[in-house]
Amino acid sequence: MTPAYTLGVDFGTNSVRAVVVNCRDGRMVGTRVFNYPSGDQGVLLDAREPHLARQNPADYLAGLRASITGALANATRDPEFSADRVIGVGVDTTGSTPIPVDAHNRALGLDAKWSGVLAAQAWLWKDHTGAEEAAAITRIAAAHAPEYLAPIGGTYSSEWFWSKIWRCLKSAPDVFAAAYSWVELADYIPAVLAGVSRPQDVQRGVCAAGHKAMYSDTWGGLPSKTFLTRLDPRLADLRDRLYDRAYAADRPAGLLSAEWASALGLREGIAIAMGAFDAHYGAVGAGARTGTLVKIIGTSTCDCAVAPVAGEMQNVPGICGIVNGSIMPGYYGIEAGQSAVGDLLKWWVERVCEGDDALHQELTARASRLRPGESGLVALDWNNGNRTVLVDPRLTGMIVGQTLHTTRADVYRALIEATAFGARVIVERMIAYGIPIERVVCCGGIAEKNPLFMQIYADVLGYPMLIAGSPQTPALGAAASAAVAAGAEAGGHATFGDAQAAMVRDGETRFVPDAAARRIYDELYVIYRELHDAFGGVPGSAANFGTAMKRLLDIRERVIAR
Repeated sequence: MTPAYTLGVDFGTNSVRAVVVNCRDGRMVGTRVFNYPSGDQGVLLDAREPHLARQNPADYLAGLRASITGALANATRDPEFSADRVIGVGVDTTGSTPIPVDAHNRALGLDAKWSGVLAAQAWLWKDHTGAEEAAAITRIAAAHAPEYLAPIGGTYSSEWFWSKIWRCLKSAPDVFAAAYSWVELADYIPAVLAGVSRPQDVQRGVCAAGHKAMYSDTWGGLPSKTFLTRLDPRLADLRDRLYDRAYAADRPAGLLSAEWASALGLREGIAIAMGAFDAHYGAVGAGARTGTLVKIIGTSTCDCAVAPVAGEMQNVPGICGIVNGSIMPGYYGIEAGQSAVGDLLKWWVERVCEGDDALHQELTARASRLRPGESGLVALDWNNGNRTVLVDPRLTGMIVGQTLHTTRADVYRALIEATAFGARVIVERMIAYGIPIERVVCCGGIAEKNPLFMQIYADVLGYPMLIAGSPQTPALGAAASAAVAAGAEAGGHATFGDAQAAMVRDGETRFVPDAAARRIYDELYVIYRELHDAFGGVPGSAANFGTAMKRLLDIRERVIAR
């Protein structure tokens, strides 16, 4: 039987990667990475505003063309492959990354008039300039429309759609006025491939809409104009130029246009899957099912789980969102995460220690020789704020227990442990609200390359850490979605379950918890949680600050004595 192939295109923080995948068995037969040329490793920054992070839309289009054509050329090494056997394209992106567009669905940043204006570019997920606006949205919704907050954990985030757009309105009103509409990157790329020339014709995915834009069919779509008027009447006016419906990935976002088919060397009219966020399609590519927590570990982390829509689902305080169909049709998609993980280690090694990859490796090796508790340190992992469960971008990091003997490796290990403790807070919150977690599957560069990191996570969380079978789970998940969008008759698959069964494999690598390490980490976690709750402003928190440092020393001395 002649195999069919799909493309998965993964737009990350620093680069875009395309993969060509065999729909029959999930083999990746071609791949290409394109590094964004603009800014600092693809991110546009402003030294006067440390919370600002934007991207050049031109990088997305250049990356789309280069990554796909490169992956297709790479795939020709497979004797069964030919470009005319590609039946669909799937796209995943960072998010929330909204883009201001004109009336022709062209990103403002592509216009020479706006090319040098940061507010006219894509507002990257890690942009936190809208913290004040996010707090106001939370406050006003709590008073007038609490139903908007319930599915997103009770707090609106500065990483999300409305806070960024409102911030643009206040800080760059000329850009806001010039923008006919705003489109999430996850929706923009499929629309570009389909040749959509009007923002109102863009097919919007429920993944971005439900998790970041307070969309729900329960209240008729986006927040009402009455509510948006309480924020600013101009946001209410914008609502008419956004969208009324958002869809799960059980339907295509469009068909490949003649222009892009010619540019890429593909057949015109093949299916383009509904766009979604990288972590959500990463969960598909990692084999998400009921009882599985998928951790996508990179610059930040995103934790994803699913639960059947037929079952009862509670709202979970502090969780980023519970949205019907956001990961797979027929399931609630549950999202949480941490704002800095790889970025936290990068900060320590590259900014503070002024090192490079060689220093990362050296500190990993030295930290591996330390036993749990030996550093005498506990850190808070909030150098880029807290995403879950406190949802507060204005929290900052902390390292407790330093002495004149503290080394760079001590701090490096303590930062890894801090991210693991933050992950444990999320797991405990999910379990407390009835979300079953029976296994943890990890993916991303850190999960695949850093055994120390994964062993610490196993010891802190108390679960075996399984490594996903594919090194490119978001792209694989996007390719699986494209196979569903194309359908079984075209050589794809009828359902996501069918696509996962054929295209997704569990990895063979696992890290098993060590009982002795687990006992020490349980003690350290008590101290972490006291700091977490007290400095995070959790009502009723009662930290014993007067003994925290001495308890750390006691643990350290016991570990060394053994």
